[in-house]
Amino acid sequence: MLLLSDIHGAFGALAAVAKRGEPLVILGDFLNFLDYRTLEGMVTDELGIEFAAEIAEHRRTGDYTAARAAWGSVFERTERDLPAAFLERARAQYVAAANALEGATGFATYGNVDLPDLLAEHLPKGMAFMDAAVAEIEGLSVGFVGGATVSAFMGGRRVTEDEMAQRLASLGGVDVLCTHVPPAIRPLRTDVVTGRQERASVAIADYLSDHRPAFHYFGDVHQPQAIEWRVGATMCRNVGYFRATGRPVRHG
Repeated sequence: MLLLSDIHGAFGALAAVAKRGEPLVILGDFLNFLDYRTLEGMVTDELGIEFAAEIAEHRRTGDYTAARAAWGSVFERTERDLPAAFLERARAQYVAAANALEGATGFATYGNVDLPDLLAEHLPKGMAFMDAAVAEIEGLSVGFVGGATVSAFMGGRRVTEDEMAQRLASLGGVDVLCTHVPPAIRPLRTDVVTGRQERASVAIADYLSDHRPAFHYFGDVHQPQAIEWRVGATMCRNVGYFRATGRPVRHG
């Protein structure tokens, strides 16, 4: 199986991977809200590059108070229905993702910038939406838990640590655990470009300790300090940032 995460609008590269004919495992973040490297994405398309650059700078410095203030200001200034406009852009990107995946077989869960119901609605036949569920892939039991433990984009529901723990527990023991966010292990959650520890889950780290799956795959951290890290019996592997690399990771 081929694993990938953080597509963020790279649907041409996704289509090329889908044509390989191998089972795909996609760990979320299909939508490109804003690429902080290139400033491409929904924010620039809807609100212009100057605003996108302002938001990107606030993220780079970790000034989320200023970012929230900037968003509040732009909502006050415009007469447009911005939530509706972003929703339509999200729909268009999910249509593009579905076209890229046409004919492929595999499984997908959602990330922090995804809208899970909309993603599930648009996945083509052959691609199953997975969350708090287990599938057999190439003779292995593979458990999926999507989402993130911080506020998600545009109405996507925040997953609390308690909810994450409950959903992980519902899997039981599996050979392979797949999530969007990493476990709360410092080298796996540290982004070397931003210099910050990004979102991560204590509940996932606890699951690894308790259930000891052979592998744990995830994404979300785009420039991780460590791509691989062994946690007890489990080999953990970051399989993003697909938008930048265009390359999936083969299991094993």
